[in-house]
Formats: sequence, structure tokens, C-alpha cells
Amino acid sequence: MIGLREAMAVIVGVVIGAGIFKSPSIVASLSGSPGTMLVLWVLGGLVSLVGALCYAELATAYPHAGGDYHYLRRAFGRSLAFLFGWARFAVITTGSIALLGFVFGDYMQQAVPLSFLPAGWGATAYACAVIVVLSALNLRGIRSGAGAQSLLTLAEIGGLLLIAAAAAFLADPAPPVQSASATAQAPSIGLAMVFVLLTYGGWNEAAYISAEIRGGPGRMVKALVLSIIVITSLYLLVSWAYWAVLGMEGMAASDAVAADVMLRAFGPAGEKLISLLVAVSALTSINATMIVGARTGYAMGCDWRTLGRLGCWDGDRGTPHVAMALQCAAALVLVGVGAALGSGFKAMVEFTAPVFWLFFLLTGLSLFVLRRREPRTARPYRVPLYPLVPLLFCATCAYMLWSSLSYVSSQTLGGLNAAWIGVAVLAFGLVLLLVLHRRSENHTPPLS
Repeated sequence: MIGLREAMAVIVGVVIGAGIFKSPSIVASLSGSPGTMLVLWVLGGLVSLVGALCYAELATAYPHAGGDYHYLRRAFGRSLAFLFGWARFAVITTGSIALLGFVFGDYMQQAVPLSFLPAGWGATAYACAVIVVLSALNLRGIRSGAGAQSLLTLAEIGGLLLIAAAAAFLADPAPPVQSASATAQAPSIGLAMVFVLLTYGGWNEAAYISAEIRGGPGRMVKALVLSIIVITSLYLLVSWAYWAVLGMEGMAASDAVAADVMLRAFGPAGEKLISLLVAVSALTSINATMIVGARTGYAMGCDWRTLGRLGCWDGDRGTPHVAMALQCAAALVLVGVGAALGSGFKAMVEFTAPVFWLFFLLTGLSLFVLRRREPRTARPYRVPLYPLVPLLFCATCAYMLWSSLSYVSSQTLGGLNAAWIGVAVLAFGLVLLLVLHRRSENHTPPLS
């Protein structure tokens, strides 16, 4: 069992990744003014809070290590839930772990270069090492993983506060506004919100630890709400810091906005500091993603006889040890793929965003389905202003699905339209689903 502090550390750690060091410059270029930019970050927090309230009802009514998988399974059946679990395992979770491993490796290679390795191998070595070490740590048990998460999250928050302090006390103020920057874009609030919400992504992962939080349903709700408040406050503070030092034009033109702020505050040493900070942020997100990601595999193993080994749970350590080990192996394989494809691997992971938003939308709809289908189920927490709040959440997910489809459809990878990547992931999942149905057609476990 884990406490409120550890639960918040997991949520904050999953959400605050490398995005806050890149997205603010894009949001600034699309906002048009500092006030609009800051309002958009507040709106992102409010939208996330709306979603968190919906997840709070699901998580308290159906506490289960499977999280979204369990809600989708109850509402729409285990076939659709399997497709969700497959997508998470194939790309969404393991791909994110591998991608974050490369982010960690790239920045650690800048801060502490492994000069004894051939060129280009340093980041890959760091990525493999961090995945193995953190997997081993989490295999020791939930207490080890959650304890490390608390320390890493504190270090991450401390780094973000350092950026704000540097802007307030050490860096020179933003230069006067000159002529319109060539890099600035025409204001586009809708597109800016896409990047804002992407930077807030991950708070829903709290659902995977809903059955393991001490203190009952009230702690689950508190963990979600307080985490969103902390994240929103940090994003506002850091965005203000970027603007205070660089100005809107400087933010829009910057390829490494945090590094530019730290360079002005601390000189060349600031670049080393920001490299370490981004590395710590990636490390924090990797560890949190591992904790919640393996629990989807565990839920699939409980559902399907052929995947039964995944459903093994180490009661002494409080961890799905088989799913955790397989997740580690799959992430290492994807690191190898990433080393071979280079930036193409990053694109491959990003182009699966429509799949993520599709299942996110279906999870929101499951709230309506389960309220109607299982009216007698005890709901320690009910989302306020039902059905308006869940409808707002579903509408947001539908908008993000449409926006991500629009973006992906305009991109190519290896000469193919990038939209086919998500289709291929789901199509392969359908093939596996047919195989599983043939092998376990006589085994349909009861809902729990």
C-alpha cells in the first residue's frame, strides 16, 4: 500500500516530463500575448481537473490495478479492453519508456559524457542502464519504487523552482520588443491548447494505483485534485519565468527555452544545470510510467488464460513482477529499434497519439455506461454536476482525437502517411485478439 504523498509523486512524475522544457515556446508562438498564454495554462489545468473528477468516480467505484483497462472491460467487454492493453504495451507505455530513456541519455551525455564509448552510443547506453536499474528497483516492491518516486519528484520540483528563482533574482529582464519575429506564428488558440493539454497528459495514470492507496476513496480523490493543482501552479510559474527572461518573442524563437533562461542566469554552468534537470525529469517520468504501465499487463493476464503468466502478483512486494520484467525487456527492444531509426522512432511514438485519445474518450464514455448498467454499485465519490462535467471531458477528448488525427494525417514517415501507424498497431492487436479468442473461448473469468 502507498500513501497520499507517494500517490501524488507518481501522478506529478508522470505528467511533468520533458514537455515543460519545450512546449511553452510553441504555446508562446501561438498565443499572441503573455496574458493569453498564462490563461491557456490555467485552462489546461481546469480541463485536467474535470477529467480527474471523472476518473475519481471510476477509481473509487472500481478500484483495480488495471485502471483504464478495468473500466473499459466492465463497460465494453474484454475484447476492446484487450486492444487498449495491447496498444499500451506495444507503443504507448513501452514506447514512452524507451523515448524517455533516450531523453535521459541525451541530456546525461551532455552533462557527464561517456567519452570512452563510440560516437552516438553514449545516449543509448544511458537509456538501457536507466531502464534496467529502475525496473530492478520496482521489482523489489512498490515501496522501493514509490519511495524513489517521491525523492525524484521532489528533485524535479526543486529544479523547476530553481528556474523561477533564476528568472526572479538572477537573470536580466526580457529585452524590449522589437519587430515581429519571423519565427512567431499567427495566434491560434485551438492549436496552442493541443500542446498545453499534451504537456498535462498523464494524470489519468493514477487509476492504476487506485487499489493500493491507503486511506480509502477519499485519498484517491485528494491525490488527483492536489496533484493537478501542484502541476498547474508549477506550469504557470515556469511559463512566467520563461516570459520574464526571454519575452514572448524570445520564447517563440527559442529551441531550448529553459536552457536559454539558465544560460542568462548562471552562464555556461546553467546549460549543465538544465541538462541535469531535464535528465531528472525524464528519470522521474520513466519510474512513474513503469509503476503504472506494468499493471495493465497484469490486468490482461488476469483476463486471458493464454496470458496467465502476466497475471502473477508478488503479494510480499506488492508488484506484478512478471509484467514488470516483460515491460523492461520490451522497452529495451524498443531502445534498440530507436537506436536504429533515430528520430524516426520518436515520430513513430508520437504518431500513435490518436490511439491514445480514442481510448481516453472511451474511458470517459464508460462512466455513462457503468452508471446506467450498474446503478447499485457503491460510488463513494460521484462526479459533481453530472452529466455536464463528464460530457465536457468527453468533448475535450473528442477534440484532441480530431486534432491529433489532423496532425498525423499531414505527416509522413518512411514515405507512408503517419496515420497508418496507429491503424497498424490496432490491426495487429486484432490479429492477436482472434488468436486469444480461439485459445480461450471456454474461459471467461468473472468480473471482480
